[in-house]
Amino acid sequence: MTSADPQEFFALFAPERRPDPYPAYRRWRERWPVAALNERMFVVSGLAEATQVLRDPAFGHPEPEYLDPADRLPDQPVDESGRVVRAFLSLNPPDHTRLRRLVAKAFTPRMVEQLTPRIEEIAAALVARAPAEFDVMAALAKPLPVEVIAELLGVPLDDRERFAEWSHAMARALDPPFLQRPETFEPAVRARQSFVGYFRELAARRRREPGDDLLSALVAVSDAGDVLTEGELLVTLTLLLIAGHETTTNLIGNGVLALLRGPDGLKPLGTDGENAARVVEEVLRYDSPVQLTARTALRDAELGELAVPADSQLIIVLGAANRDPATGPSPESFDPAREPGRHLAFGQGIHFCLGAPLARLEARIAFRELARHRPGLTLTGTPEWNPTTTLRGLSALSVASGG
Repeated sequence: MTSADPQEFFALFAPERRPDPYPAYRRWRERWPVAALNERMFVVSGLAEATQVLRDPAFGHPEPEYLDPADRLPDQPVDESGRVVRAFLSLNPPDHTRLRRLVAKAFTPRMVEQLTPRIEEIAAALVARAPAEFDVMAALAKPLPVEVIAELLGVPLDDRERFAEWSHAMARALDPPFLQRPETFEPAVRARQSFVGYFRELAARRRREPGDDLLSALVAVSDAGDVLTEGELLVTLTLLLIAGHETTTNLIGNGVLALLRGPDGLKPLGTDGENAARVVEEVLRYDSPVQLTARTALRDAELGELAVPADSQLIIVLGAANRDPATGPSPESFDPAREPGRHLAFGQGIHFCLGAPLARLEARIAFRELARHRPGLTLTGTPEWNPTTTLRGLSALSVASGG
């Protein structure tokens, strides 16, 4: 068995490595593209191995657990038998297939396409409003996805400010147990409670008075008579909030930082932002907003040269896999002219991110607006990173508009 030292693995995520964990990732991946920390815990960091885990039906998620009422979190959705209701991202077929199909019928490419003019309008207003010196995160990267997901769900204007607070608190609690900080748990529980209560009420309103928004579509969606239960609706909305807000915020911030650290600043985007789509793909590969994901072995399986027993846990280090030499030449370098290639930023297989087109669209538009109206942008301070690992992103990024 190819074994690795658990403490050496945990050290990859030490706070002092947060600004740049990638050299440590590279050293780990070169030694152990897949390794066992113990008989039931495996770490996957190579591109081929990570792709296999994400695509192979031998790897999935544990079955939802049954909880006694005394053990449930406040307002935790459960089904009639007492099983915890989970979003389709954390389910296996056939439950995953059923739930994703229902959500996909409501969250259509056409709905995303129709949002384009509104996203352009929001991004243009945010960039125009920013002073000569500003924080990219506060001025653009954070408010743009919040406004977009709130607009998509039909959330009234007066309620949108709470969105960012709920999302940020819940996102800080997404790290695996070995990285979890105790002080993040209570705020996350309170935020989820507030979010669930709010959307339970708003969904009831949409059932009475449907609108032209995703929440109304999710409330009304059916497939051969099958519909979303209230619990399924609420966990789906929670997923949409975090995936539709936090990851896109991080994608925009990480991208601006990578560009401004390069010799040409925003110039690789083109004078009219015509290269934004290619740059977005390179940012997703080079500094992915999602660094970790996990799977469970649903049966005995083979991974690389290792035998993985059923019920083993696997941690996939997406940030390491996305810089595997198999992704292309000079994988440790940010090359905004690189032709889009392989990366796992949105996952693979049946769990490929349903919101990927929206995240890409928002980032393209944000980069395009900056290229058009703030082409001389430069860094003016030290970037500040969020204290999380699963979701990698900045809390502040100070810049000046330049000439």
